[in-house]
Amino acid sequence: MSSLLSEEMELIEKHEQILGRRAELLEQMESCREQLKIQRRQQLKEREAARLRNATLLQDLQTTEDRLKGRQLPHPNLLALETKYWASVEESIPAWEGFLLGKGPHPAHGAGPPPRRAKQKASTAKDHGLPPRPKPRTAR
Repeated sequence: MSSLLSEEMELIEKHEQILGRRAELLEQMESCREQLKIQRRQQLKEREAARLRNATLLQDLQTTEDRLKGRQLPHPNLLALETKYWASVEESIPAWEGFLLGKGPHPAHGAGPPPRRAKQKASTAKDHGLPPRPKPRTAR
């Protein structure tokens, strides 16, 4: 009889341990659930803020696009000059590539010394249809 009593006491003790562990786990689960709720609320706020920010950006882009559509195109001569400039840039890229990457000499220098410009003669304003140059000022 005493062995049954001691066995029953052990089972009661184990049962109480299991119930205690269960209570701890339930408490941990509740804590995790609360943390998830807080995290979801925060994500919802962040998502709403991002949505508003994106809507504002889209509206700004639309306004800018509308403003650009209303602008008049530059003069055709200016467009032609710009096109020629970029074509020239594209053509000169291979020559400059080595220099810009730090692997070669300056393209204008080549093997010898850099070319010098020839001095121009003093020209009069009548030659080019330009107004006369201002005279240099003296220090007072």
